Amino acid sequence: MALFLVLPPIPAGDRIALKSLINLAYRFPMQISVRSLNSNFFTWEVMKLIQVAGRTLPMLEEKGMNELQAYQHFVLRVQNIALSHGYEVVNWYGQETFNKFGDKLNKKTVVHNWYIQLCMSRVVAAGLRCIVSNMDAWYLDFVKTPWQNFYANEPLNNIKDPKLQKLVLGGEVCMWGERVDGSDIEQTVWPRAAAASERLWTPLEKLAKDPNQVTERLEYFRFLLNQRGVAAAPLDGLGRAVPEKPGSCFVQ
Repeated sequence: MALFLVLPPIPAGDRIALKSLINLAYRFPMQISVRSLNSNFFTWEVMKLIQVAGRTLPMLEEKGMNELQAYQHFVLRVQNIALSHGYEVVNWYGQETFNKFGDKLNKKTVVHNWYIQLCMSRVVAAGLRCIVSNMDAWYLDFVKTPWQNFYANEPLNNIKDPKLQKLVLGGEVCMWGERVDGSDIEQTVWPRAAAASERLWTPLEKLAKDPNQVTERLEYFRFLLNQRGVAAAPLDGLGRAVPEKPGSCFVQ
């Protein structure tokens, strides 16, 4: 569930967030991501001109806030509401959250890093937990990213302190729905997601130094997926690629 930025920092915005979280807590006793990503501050600029019930909506200047300060107020308020209902809060790493007011985030925050890998060391150094999904290696809809890049993406790079390494909770490969449909989702996800899976569940000291050392095993896994009706793409190509030539599933 994601809560999207709609209202300026007025009580109505808090009430919407509170009611949404109360309804969620009642129906779905699970964790929650409040995202805080891709927010459009232009919305608030436009709202300054909108008339509601014969009056102009309060301008941010009246509250002594610019757009970023209003956004910070909203994110931190939603965090507190979610935490008060027993949720663990996950915020996406974005230019508007950790980069701008990371020192204000609740220390219970889990930061989901979609940006470059180097950002993870900054997150854990701040004492926050982190989930890894850096787009340069683990975005499945980037079909030109080969499986070798998925395998080689080590979440603990640049994090040498064992105590800080424990703050890296794990990772997630991302497949965004607007870039896929029922005709190509399976071959876009598999077998590249499997390469990231092995990276995550294998201790660092036992991982293959060269991704190509796992080629044979991954080829066999792709064969098993095909055998079970999953349209996993060939290893030799990019995401959604067709086989380059006739041959056994064991060598594609």
